[in-house]
Amino acid sequence: MAAVDSFQFLYREISRSCSVYFETLALVGALYTASRAVILLRDCCTLIRVHFLPRMIPSKKLTQRFGDWAVIYGASEPVAQAYAEELARHGISIIFVTQDHTSVRDIAASLSQSYGVETVVVLADFSLDQAASKPIKEAMRGKDIGFLVNCVGVSLAYPQSLIEMPEQGLLDLVNKNVAVATLMTRLVLPGMVERSRGAVINISLGACCRPMPGRVTLTAFTGYLDNFSRALHLEYSSKGIFVQSLIPFQIASSGRQPSSRDGWFVPRPEVYSRHAISTLGISNRTTGYWPHTLQYGLMRCIPEWMWVFGSRVLISSS
Repeated sequence: MAAVDSFQFLYREISRSCSVYFETLALVGALYTASRAVILLRDCCTLIRVHFLPRMIPSKKLTQRFGDWAVIYGASEPVAQAYAEELARHGISIIFVTQDHTSVRDIAASLSQSYGVETVVVLADFSLDQAASKPIKEAMRGKDIGFLVNCVGVSLAYPQSLIEMPEQGLLDLVNKNVAVATLMTRLVLPGMVERSRGAVINISLGACCRPMPGRVTLTAFTGYLDNFSRALHLEYSSKGIFVQSLIPFQIASSGRQPSSRDGWFVPRPEVYSRHAISTLGISNRTTGYWPHTLQYGLMRCIPEWMWVFGSRVLISSS
């Protein structure tokens, strides 16, 4: 009994001396839990404000808010085609800037016939440096350009190491996804600043958020476009220009042909564009589609080393 009494006495003394530390740790834990709860509540409110309220509350027509014409660069990509169609649905005429006339000629004719808007296809050879900007300036002259849409090429999504890429192919990708997107913005901005309204939408990919083995160029190009958009918004938002960085995750390759991969987290391009355009003027950096925002929130919770390890496993198994 003496041993037991001595142990109980020792335990009471230790508990009494450590009670301050226990209370401190409990307070720290409570504060951390409360902070995480506040962050979760904030994210939920942001999700509702960006993705749900704009679709429920009527707002001004896009032509009144931004302008009557849109310039689309990268229309060979399904998501850019769908975004152009959504703009045309709102009565906005389209100028397609492309290096391949045949890839968008049928799209332009279809939009004109379906929605009664004007469409112009500008063939620009950006390998000619500044000479490529002349036909674009001619096409924009006298028009109320309210939108510019730049879209990064999704062909970069296929795993390929840097040394496997041909040198000329790498230069072409840099020119297409970095230099030309920046040049297009430079060409459109002066008119928007003069009218004190306009929207620049840069569509990249969620790959810009985390490094991905086998997709070095994809991460770099999308990261550039994302940071370019955010910096541009800070610089020109005071002049009435809204610059948006769209960072979607996986989108189905074609909206015209149903695929077994289509689903809640892999929307068809027209479904994504309908959601994304409702966030225009609301959020300057968003996935554009609320299930993708949930994916982005989950991705932020995963440590980078675990993300990279999972990426390598997926690449090796594919």
